[in-house]
Amino acid sequence: MTDLASTELDLWRVDPERLTSLLIEAGWHIVGRRSGIYNRLAPPGEVDGRLGSFVVPLDREAPEFIELMQNVMRQASSPTYKSLWARAIAPRLFTEPTDEFRFRKESAAPSGLISWRDGERLISSARKTLVAGAKSHMAPDRHFGNKHGQFANRYLDAVMMGQTEPGGYIVKAFAPSASTVPLRRTSDPVLDVGSAAGASSRDVSQSVVRALGATVEAIQHYRTSGSFAGFDEGVRYGVSYEMARAILGITENSDGSDITVEWDLSGPGNAEESYSRYEFSGGDTPILEKAAHRLAAAAESSSISVVGRVHLLARKEVGSPGVFGVENLKGNQPKKVRVRLADEEEYHEAIRAYDENLAVQVSGNLEREGNLHWLYNAHLVRTVGHLDSFAAAGRPASGELRGQISLDDLD
Repeated sequence: MTDLASTELDLWRVDPERLTSLLIEAGWHIVGRRSGIYNRLAPPGEVDGRLGSFVVPLDREAPEFIELMQNVMRQASSPTYKSLWARAIAPRLFTEPTDEFRFRKESAAPSGLISWRDGERLISSARKTLVAGAKSHMAPDRHFGNKHGQFANRYLDAVMMGQTEPGGYIVKAFAPSASTVPLRRTSDPVLDVGSAAGASSRDVSQSVVRALGATVEAIQHYRTSGSFAGFDEGVRYGVSYEMARAILGITENSDGSDITVEWDLSGPGNAEESYSRYEFSGGDTPILEKAAHRLAAAAESSSISVVGRVHLLARKEVGSPGVFGVENLKGNQPKKVRVRLADEEEYHEAIRAYDENLAVQVSGNLEREGNLHWLYNAHLVRTVGHLDSFAAAGRPASGELRGQISLDDLD
């Protein structure tokens, strides 16, 4: 028995239809009913309820409503079902209808545990997945950058994070299904259903799932054909640089991972599916890395060449071409760029340039993300001489610049 059923006030707050829906989602099933009066449910494993069932009262005006509801709560939260009750029912009983996202990652750690850094990365990737999908609801794009960021954040503001559960390491996100996400900033982060100034939160969640599904299809297409055409064609369904990078954080260093979505049947309208699951493997990591580079090289980005000093090197991941920073020594803007290489072999040349104080020429597609400039799909063209020859330009020839940050944790 939990505190949820400890007072009559709590019992009056329980929506019988919502309680019924949550019990059914958790494995109970209806074995009898009388419209408007009661639903009789049998617990998981019981076929006909002969060995045990209970009645969910529907008529709040009935004199026995409180007593029957108290019995239901006592049975459903009994020691036999305590874990299921606490994990899948109680957290959602007094909230608005919510659609549940579960992000699971297997690792070498014991079941239910994960290294601290991988756990942080999984939570970050879950957030980025929701944000990328929310942005695609506004309009599809290969690379969003800061575009539609405020709308995506308003959607995320209404999402709740749930408890983890055994089995790999699982992050839960509960997205409201009966609210509205404002298209513009308002005093209220989430408006009531029916507002003309917003998008249905259920529709935004479905955009997240649509983008997920399109990305999975693109990965499968690459596996069979070796072509990234699936990623290009999937942009109109929500595939993006941001979504590829989000999923990449789930697949990296994993022994298997998946994203599961369960639609709340008590929410408004009809969900496209009641249950969806998308599975990934560690082998998807290099595919997503290369796809992200391709998607970031948007047609509208400008191609530039920079001559400068390699001043920061990221810790290179297996299968990743590598990331490093270049300080521009020619005086033209931008002064610093972060470089994502298209060819992993060129990363070794960047290390040599760093070790030997050599200036390098790099070229690629320039993109700006906030205050940072990036060269995507970049190539290290050549080394152009020792840094001492650039000393007259007034820039330091060696050592770190004040205020630099490490690239080790770049996504």
